[in-house]
Amino acid sequence: MKMFKNSKTVAVLIAAFLLFALGASDVLAAKTEPKQKNIILATTTSTQDSGLLDVLIPIFEKETGYFVKTIAVGSGQAMAMGQKGEADVLLVHSPDAEKKFMAEGNGVNRRLVMHNDFIIVGPPADPARIKGLKSSAEALKTIAKAGALFSSRGDNSGTHAKEKTLWKQTGISPAGQKWYQETGLGMGQTLSIAAEKKGYTLADRGTYLALKKNLGLDILVEGDAALLNIYHVIEINSAKWPKVNADGGKAFADFMVSKKTQGIIKTFGVDKFGSPLFFPDAGKKVEDLGK
Repeated sequence: MKMFKNSKTVAVLIAAFLLFALGASDVLAAKTEPKQKNIILATTTSTQDSGLLDVLIPIFEKETGYFVKTIAVGSGQAMAMGQKGEADVLLVHSPDAEKKFMAEGNGVNRRLVMHNDFIIVGPPADPARIKGLKSSAEALKTIAKAGALFSSRGDNSGTHAKEKTLWKQTGISPAGQKWYQETGLGMGQTLSIAAEKKGYTLADRGTYLALKKNLGLDILVEGDAALLNIYHVIEINSAKWPKVNADGGKAFADFMVSKKTQGIIKTFGVDKFGSPLFFPDAGKKVEDLGK
């Protein structure tokens, strides 16, 4: 007895099998496709201005099928969005404010991602004569005494929070002083203003290096332990904000601390600047950074 009567029967069976196989692949694809594709990432201007997110986000989107809408503001503004459920995940660098954010139940699973450091930059002429000072607080005190122009972000960002902490150490209240000007802008724009007015400012190293060639500002104070700049990724609490894309936020957070992404962070900027703009820290303890 023949299994098939003729070649026509064989062709029909093959066609039926192919249709079944294609249908099965569609079902599998549907299972892996994100239910809610869009993710809102509230982050700092430093991660945007440095160019790091321009490298990482396309990789994340390609690997996961999610689409990321990035809102680059100061860390304070990013956390304010999180407090209202207006973001799905945060990438920020203001540790004290982050702890308060978590204590209030706004976020879940705060994870260490990377660090770089803050630096005090200014015009090559250095009218306040701060170059080479080991203490950042002493450098600010010297700038104040000289009445040299200082541009502050004044935007409640992580950088601004660090600056206010340093001023507190000096015992000086700069607000309202003629030489102290708040821009209310991001890091890149504040650097540009300081450069244009030949003033000083506190900046994160990553953004400074990314924009250095167009600034005409020099690094004058660096290496102080007080200038460590630490970034965490925080998922927004979906129990508090049900409309938050919890799966998407977790997927992005997992991506940021993954071995592959940490490897990219480790080498980002090396080819252009001779050193990385950030140092990967996933799995480390904050107290061990900078050692």
